[in-house]
Amino acid sequence: MTAEPQDQARDAGNRRWLGLAVISLGVSLIVVDATVVNVLLPSIVEELGLRATDAEWLTSVYSLVFAALMISCGRIADLVGRRRMFVIGTGVFVVASLLAAMAATGGALVGARALQGVGAAMIMPATLSTINTLFSGRDRAVAFGIWGSMIAGMAAVGPLLGGWLATSHGWRWAFTINLPLGVLLVLGVLRYIPETRDPDGRPGIDWGGGVLSALGLGALVFALIEGQTFGWWTSQKDGWPLTPVPFALGGSVVLLSLLVVLERRRARAGKAVMLDLTLFEIASFRRGNIAASLISVGELGLLFVLPLFLQGAHGDSPLQIVVAILPLAIGAFFSGGLAARLAQRAGPARVVQYGMAAEVAAVLAIGLTTHAGTTGYGLAPWMLMYGIGLGMTSAQLSNVALAEVPPGQSGQASGTQSTARQVGSALGIALIGTVFATSLGHAMQARTGDAEVARELQSNVGTTIADLSPVQADAAVESLAVATGRAALVTAGILGVGLIMTLRLRRKDT
Repeated sequence: MTAEPQDQARDAGNRRWLGLAVISLGVSLIVVDATVVNVLLPSIVEELGLRATDAEWLTSVYSLVFAALMISCGRIADLVGRRRMFVIGTGVFVVASLLAAMAATGGALVGARALQGVGAAMIMPATLSTINTLFSGRDRAVAFGIWGSMIAGMAAVGPLLGGWLATSHGWRWAFTINLPLGVLLVLGVLRYIPETRDPDGRPGIDWGGGVLSALGLGALVFALIEGQTFGWWTSQKDGWPLTPVPFALGGSVVLLSLLVVLERRRARAGKAVMLDLTLFEIASFRRGNIAASLISVGELGLLFVLPLFLQGAHGDSPLQIVVAILPLAIGAFFSGGLAARLAQRAGPARVVQYGMAAEVAAVLAIGLTTHAGTTGYGLAPWMLMYGIGLGMTSAQLSNVALAEVPPGQSGQASGTQSTARQVGSALGIALIGTVFATSLGHAMQARTGDAEVARELQSNVGTTIADLSPVQADAAVESLAVATGRAALVTAGILGVGLIMTLRLRRKDT
C-alpha cells in the first residue's frame, strides 16, 4: 500500500524534470533566434535584394516586439494558464518561422520576424514562471541553474549556428528547423507540464496597462536599438533636423509614467492590474532586475564588439570568431550544474556574486591585454572565464529575484525580469557599440591624421579595412584593438556596478 504513493511521487518528480528539459528547449529556440539573424544577414540581403531599411528592421524588430510584450504576456499567462500560453506562443512562433522560411521579399521577412517576437514574448515568461511554481528547495536551484545556463549559452551559440547554416544549407534553414522542434515542444509540454495559474487573481484584464507597457517599452527599446542607425540627436537626412530617437525616448518616459499612474489607481480601486507595482517593494526582485539588465549589457555589448575586432584584424574567416565565442558558450553551459551545487551550499545570492566577480575579472583582462595581434586563441581563456561567470550568474539570478514573489504573480514577475534582460541587451549594444565606434574613429584619426578615412572607418565599425591602403589598414587594425580595449573596460565598469548591486542580495533574499 505504501509503495503506490511512493511510485506516484517518483513518477511526478520524473515528469517534472522531463518538463524542465522541454522548457529549456523552448528557451533555446527563442534565444538562438534572437542572435542568429545577425550572421545570416549578408546572405539574406544578397538573395532578397534588401534595402538598407529592411536590413536594419530585420535585425531589430524581433527584439523590439519581444521586449514590448513580455510583461503583458506574463500577466495574461498568470490568468489563463502558463502551459496554455506556452503552447499558443509556440504555435505562433512556428507559424512565423514557416512564413520567414518562405519569405520572398524583405517586407514579408520583417513581418515574419515581428510575429516571431510575439511568440517568443508568450513563451519566455511562461517558462520562467512555471519553474518558479513547480520547483522548491534544493530542486529549485538546480532547475534555475539549467534554465539560466541555457539562456547564457544559447546567446553565444546563435551566431555560430547561423554561420554554419548559412554556409552549409542556406539561411532559410535557420527558420525551417524551428518547425519540427516546435512540434516536439508542444507535445512535450502537454505531456509533462501541469497547468498553473494565479488562483487569487482579480477578475478581468487590464487592457489599458497592457497597451501602455507595450508601447512604452517598445519605444524605449526602439530608441536604444536604432540610435546607432539614425543618430542619437541630429539627422543626416535632408529636411530632417532631428532623428526619431529623442522622440522615442521622450515618448517612452511619458507612456511608462502613465502606466505607473494607471496601475496605482487601478490597484487602489481593487481592479486587475497588468503590472503589480508592489512587486518592486520586494528587495530581491528589485535588485535582481537591475542586476539582470547590467549583465545583459555586458554580454550583448561584448558579443557585438569582439566579432567586429576579429573580423577586421584577421579577415573574413569565421574561425577566429568561433574560437573566441565557443569557450563562452561552453563555460556558460557547464557552469549551470556547478552553480546549482554551490547554491545548495552557499546560497544562490553568493553564487551570483561569484559569477559577477568572474565576469568583471575576465572582461577587465580582455580590456587590458587586447592588441593588434590578438587572435581568437588569445581571447579564448578570458572568454571561458567570462562564460563560467555568466553561466553561474544567469543560472541563479532568477532564483534570487523570484524567491519572494508570490507564486500567483510569477508570470508578470517573470515577464518583468525577462524584459529587464532585453532592455539591458539593447542598451549594451547601444552603449558599448557607441564607445567602440567613437574610440575607433578617434584612434584612427590620431594614427593617420586623415579625418575622412577615420569617419568612414567609424561609420562602418571597422568592416571596410580591406578597401584601405596597407599603411592605413595597419593603422585601422591597431585602432580596432584600442577601441575594443576601451569598450571592454567600459563593459567591466558596468558589470562592476552589477557586482556591487548583487552584494546587497543578502542571504535572506534567497
